[in-house]
Amino acid sequence: MQERYVITITRQFGSLGRPIAREMAKMLDIDYYDRDIVEMAAKEMQQPVSVVSDIEESGNSLLSKMRFPLGTGERSMQDRLFQIQQKIITDIVDRESCIIVGRCSDYILRNYKNCINVYIYAPFEARYHNCVNSLNMNPKEAKRMIQEVDRARLQYHKRYAKYEPQDINYKDILINSSLLGVDGTAEYLVDMVKKKFDWLF
Repeated sequence: MQERYVITITRQFGSLGRPIAREMAKMLDIDYYDRDIVEMAAKEMQQPVSVVSDIEESGNSLLSKMRFPLGTGERSMQDRLFQIQQKIITDIVDRESCIIVGRCSDYILRNYKNCINVYIYAPFEARYHNCVNSLNMNPKEAKRMIQEVDRARLQYHKRYAKYEPQDINYKDILINSSLLGVDGTAEYLVDMVKKKFDWLF
């Protein structure tokens, strides 16, 4: 049976972790999963994607999506959604090499053999610049989002993983994306992946 590998990416808001994951997936010729997991969870729960998104995000605005990754619904529903997403993630890595963005995937896959856990961060000013120029936010919204989304992601990770997302005890590499930008960071990480799993390439 062919061996597989997985890369989990946890990131600060505005550090451009998602586009970095997308570029890595292209370079490695594998899929990356982010919002796709919500769509799979909706199918599993036999609910429209909009309903599952409401449970996860508490609304459809960008602010709600990022601030409340689990929404403000009943805790039991949020916990059920997490359990379903956990199974989806483990099923994905059991069948293919891939990149998983967020959703405590580093914790969920903590016992997976061929796994690299990445944390992407950047200084506040760099993230602010990314929010204004790449995400087209107004300056006031950008500052608020950086603070609130970081806080929400921290709470989410501590709730389910029981540790902070940037905890070095659970990460293989922490990288400042402002040093090399999206393409440079992706290339750097892909080179590391190929060296780590050289027998798979």
